Amino acid sequence: MSGRPEILFPLFSDLETLQGVGPKTAKHFALMDIEKPRDLLFTLPHSGIDRQRRESIRDVTAPAVVTVTVTVGHHIPPQSRGRPYRVEVSDAKTTFHLVFFHAHPDYLQKILPTGQKRVVSGKIEIFDAVAQMVHPDHVLRVEEAGEIPEFEPVYPLTSGVSLRLMTKAVHAAMARVVGLDEWIDPAQKKKAKWPDWAEALTAAHTPKNIADLAPTAVARERLAYDEFFAHQLTLALARAVERRGKGHASIATGKLQGKVLAALPYQATAAQQRAIAEIAADMGKPLRMNRLLQGDVGSGKTLVALMSLLVAVEAGGQGVMMAPTEILARQHLAGLQPLTEAAGVVLELLTGRDKGSERAAKLKALKAGDIQILVGTHAVFQKDVEFKDLRLAIVDEQHRFGVRQRLELSAKGMKADVLVMTATPIPRSLSLAQYGDMDISVLDEKPPGRKPIRTAMVTTGRIDEVVDHMRKAISQGHQAYWVCPLVEESEVVDMIAAQERFKMLRAALGEGVVGLVHGQMPPADKDAAMKRFIAGETKVLVATTVIEVGVDVPNATIMVIERAESFGLAQLHQLRGRVGRGSQQSTCLLMYQAPMSETAARRLEIMRETEDGFVIAEEDLAMRGAGDLIGTAQSGLPRFQIADMESQAGLMAIAQSDARKLLAEDADLSSARGKAARSLLWLMEQDKAIRLISVG
Repeated sequence: MSGRPEILFPLFSDLETLQGVGPKTAKHFALMDIEKPRDLLFTLPHSGIDRQRRESIRDVTAPAVVTVTVTVGHHIPPQSRGRPYRVEVSDAKTTFHLVFFHAHPDYLQKILPTGQKRVVSGKIEIFDAVAQMVHPDHVLRVEEAGEIPEFEPVYPLTSGVSLRLMTKAVHAAMARVVGLDEWIDPAQKKKAKWPDWAEALTAAHTPKNIADLAPTAVARERLAYDEFFAHQLTLALARAVERRGKGHASIATGKLQGKVLAALPYQATAAQQRAIAEIAADMGKPLRMNRLLQGDVGSGKTLVALMSLLVAVEAGGQGVMMAPTEILARQHLAGLQPLTEAAGVVLELLTGRDKGSERAAKLKALKAGDIQILVGTHAVFQKDVEFKDLRLAIVDEQHRFGVRQRLELSAKGMKADVLVMTATPIPRSLSLAQYGDMDISVLDEKPPGRKPIRTAMVTTGRIDEVVDHMRKAISQGHQAYWVCPLVEESEVVDMIAAQERFKMLRAALGEGVVGLVHGQMPPADKDAAMKRFIAGETKVLVATTVIEVGVDVPNATIMVIERAESFGLAQLHQLRGRVGRGSQQSTCLLMYQAPMSETAARRLEIMRETEDGFVIAEEDLAMRGAGDLIGTAQSGLPRFQIADMESQAGLMAIAQSDARKLLAEDADLSSARGKAARSLLWLMEQDKAIRLISVG
């Protein structure tokens, strides 16, 4: 792709090329991330001041901004140092004072000559029963008063950048805006009644009233859509690169899948059947699959994963499933083994623990195609691991595996289909922003036979009752988790808290009954402690949050979360999902320290009201905002200047389907609309996308 279009050069020059912006001012602007005229265009006013002309200051209720025509009366210089300079003025109905501190009398005599008319605009206040306007924003001759807009836009500012300076700079930048060819689908633009790009910018910077500042105002909505569209176009280009042909399609025969389904003690849910069908259809196509399987805690993702791996085997190839930790990899193995045996399929485990001759034997069998399904940690993608014919790679837990790793997977010459599984329900707007390059399957129902988890709130003052309750449950053969609080942002302090709680519970419940895991332990010790708990040797596991993802102990029926108010909603939901995995009734106790903040109380209430991860995720988004939800810094989530991901999720969805449609019809963006879209990518600084086109 050739460089930036020449028509955009004036918007990408130095800020100092704008009239009235010198090197010093440019430094102040840089604090607001404004480095070139383009950045000013996308810094929209966030509020406005009503400067409609009034007959008198009596027409408003002080304190308020008012714009009136006045006759200048006499000047009242200060009686002593530090006192203000006053000028008496009269409007149509009353008299008031203009007040100036640190005044230059000559200057004030010049701009406010006694006996003449002037238009003044500023904030009127009552001080000692006298109405006064301190330092009016505008003092103009009557014939110049047209310069004052009836509704004056107010921009975000920083020290060294006044409203007047900002407004001037924006006007100067707007003078460089030229009409660009339209990149929005004509039908969509007509339906939404959106103006052209240049018109939309002008309207957004010259609001006529408060309504024009709302995200729903057509000009602003159009500009928000442009941001979403540029972002989705970037993701769609990444998707096109990721999806390039994979060699051959993997066509399922259904033979092995049938054997597994027959061996299952229950029936797959409708959601599972739908996801399996979507995946099989993708695998049967010559394009690479790039799909996200999103399912709430305990929605049965493992079965969907196995069925997908069997498609690869039925087609004569191999499948691999990667888990983030060794414990989870072993758990997958334990869950899948009885089913693969029923189907007569060879399943093996490969982790960092495999060494020497044992590892060599596994690698040899893999290369020969004797191992049909491999489960493991990221060790499965090391340099010397070679498959005979890899058709499907499944990656568990998305947030540890981003777009970059997905592309690396394909760079390894692995033209395999990719399925990413996540147990974190993500609100639709975020999944579109974060995984817009993927297709999404959602598991939104739980397998039959799962009982709802009872969730209760107790104060930390009742800890002894909680321990008694636990003692009773253990005597009946149950197991329990006890999650310690996030005391501080320091793992060492968290560790001490966990150790203290461990000692207390050990003293109360007996030696050998209680185990401990925390983030500071050597991995081997952590694994050993988890194994003892999984095997039922220890009955209570005291833990920091290291247990949140995927650990499956059907016999564990109690989850105590201490200082639950210090955890986020998503975390609480993940932790609670560790119990309720068997057929027995489970309980989750949220222990909190009173008094709680309003938001903390709301979080715990939501936990008590619902077990639906998608509802919880939407609530979490509403309470925290998108950036906090997935930690914007490392999430790769785009930062939008005008668009709002939460309130404008619908626009994002339209942008996604439109971006994909445009690329399907015009892969190298060479049509007239394609070229306009390239200008948009340059305008929105989507350099990554621009590189992808040139790669393409």
